[in-house]
Amino acid sequence: MEFFEGTLTNTDELESVRLFDTTLRDGEQSPRTSFDYNDKRAIAELLDEMGTHVIEAGFPVNSDPEFEAVSDIAAATDATTCGLARVVETDVQAAIDAGVDMVHVFVSTSDVQLQDSMHASREEAVTRAVKSVEQVRDAGLEVMFSPMDATRTNEAFLVEVVEAVSEAGVDWINIPDTCGVATPSRFAKLIRLVGEHTDARIDVHTHDDFGLATANAMSGFEAGAHQAQVSVNGIGERAGNAAFEEVVMSAESLYDVDTDIDTTRITELAKLVEEKSTIPIPVNKAVVGDNAFAHESGIHAAGVMENTDTFEPGVMTPEMVGASREFVLGKHTGTHSVRKRLEELNYEPSDSEVRAVTKLVKEFGAEKEQVTDSVIARFAEEVGVSGVDSEEVRV
Repeated sequence: MEFFEGTLTNTDELESVRLFDTTLRDGEQSPRTSFDYNDKRAIAELLDEMGTHVIEAGFPVNSDPEFEAVSDIAAATDATTCGLARVVETDVQAAIDAGVDMVHVFVSTSDVQLQDSMHASREEAVTRAVKSVEQVRDAGLEVMFSPMDATRTNEAFLVEVVEAVSEAGVDWINIPDTCGVATPSRFAKLIRLVGEHTDARIDVHTHDDFGLATANAMSGFEAGAHQAQVSVNGIGERAGNAAFEEVVMSAESLYDVDTDIDTTRITELAKLVEEKSTIPIPVNKAVVGDNAFAHESGIHAAGVMENTDTFEPGVMTPEMVGASREFVLGKHTGTHSVRKRLEELNYEPSDSEVRAVTKLVKEFGAEKEQVTDSVIARFAEEVGVSGVDSEEVRV
């Protein structure tokens, strides 16, 4: 990949980027969203085929169907599979029994959550965290621990709990920005602090309440995190999580890191999760939105037709994510886009005919009408575009 001047100032900021996908767990916790057994299997299969490093398949203790789905995904995928568990013996045992490779245990550590959600003391939280980590270790499985609401936790207490679970033999410590209040520089500082108090690998989980989830995840990597928890299309609690597609393509295209993810199937994955979750992808969504590689403005479209790098990132193309480029006709359209569309429909317009059709397109688009191929064909006939038998026009 050729990097443009200014795109990267330092291409060795990150050595590697691992993806822990939580679409089937935190993603499913999106309000008014639910995945059935077949949905989970289909999404997990595609994530696995794409090379996702870890798939958090669900919360096994939640229900018998959930346990079955997690168990079957664990048996059918090559990726590391993970089950979530509270620091409760029955939760942890359910995850172990589901046959996952990793158990992700969590406990609240911020005072507000300890007092008003968990109704436990700091001492109880530490004791239960250590006990749960040891339970997973005794079962011979990989264990991840999350101090929930880490970014709103007293710093000294966060260090205390991190050191306690590290001594118990935890493999991964996940630092969650549970309520999405981190900023990139502050989050990086927190990750560096945690790294000073553990030999475990660090994972980050960032929420998008202020639109900073992906930026915070990438700052976590810069500060030494090994892995980020993501969800496809960014779905999840409230405003959602760091988006799978954004973190992958940021790593690949902006940091020049090979994630080992098959990026050409990202659009396919996004559409699958959109269908199964019934959460529509915003048209302006980064990487996978309908407008991500679409151009209407005359200046932009003309530039892209000459050289796509003029008004696209250059280091990320639609082909890289399994998408296609689109030139949209409307109020802001210029003659270059109109000529291109007419020629695609087998017309051979003169310069004056292109200008005339462009005028009609702009007027039509200004009325918020969609300019389809059939509309273009109608305008071409009105103007009298010549040079092609009308039967050859594709509409």
